[in-house]
Amino acid sequence: MLIFQRYFITNKVKKTMTNYKEILKSFTKEDFENKKVNLHIHTFYSDGLAKPEDIITQAKEKGYKKIAICDHNTLKAYTETDILKNDIIIPAIEFDVWCGYVFMHLLAYGIDVNNEELQSFCAKTKKETEADYIRIFSGRNIKKLIQAIHNAGGIAVLAHPANCWALSMNRFIKKLMSYGLDGLEVYYPYKRHRGIIKFRTAHHIEKLADKYNLIKTGGTDLHGKELI
Repeated sequence: MLIFQRYFITNKVKKTMTNYKEILKSFTKEDFENKKVNLHIHTFYSDGLAKPEDIITQAKEKGYKKIAICDHNTLKAYTETDILKNDIIIPAIEFDVWCGYVFMHLLAYGIDVNNEELQSFCAKTKKETEADYIRIFSGRNIKKLIQAIHNAGGIAVLAHPANCWALSMNRFIKKLMSYGLDGLEVYYPYKRHRGIIKFRTAHHIEKLADKYNLIKTGGTDLHGKELI
């Protein structure tokens, strides 16, 4: 009887767990272009301006299917609010990290925000979430970080790849894949400084994602108050 109860409870939990990988795979290019999905949003918990609650209110009013708040190096938007009760949210974070000579941003989606291993990679001060001149000195180990993301149930995605200064993006992505990379941020507007300091086209990144069967995500990298 006890064995049956354990089996029933375990399987009930498995059925109710959200499969974020399948959710990410289900999004289309049109979802991102038609402003139905935005998986790259910052709030005042890092270097953005908006409150997480205000972003969610706007997203619901505008008819978004899913959004992700992914502040730099911090999970406080989740641990200090109750926004996870909203089905529209995919829990996420954006880490500053080096991979060899390349400074990059790594997005993590569908994570357990209370996972202690993942939290150990988070910022210890507010400056580490907002100041570029501090964030660039990140000492995070890329292999261990991706492993921690996976251990927290998450999906590791390279943010705005066209801005990475890797000499060969093909080799760089293959290297990250050997560490466990799951996806590439493909549908991204590349505005502001990222539209100027750009080494490849979004189309080139999309072709690489297709070549290696990587998950394709997108978002506006919002830092302001208005979700558009």
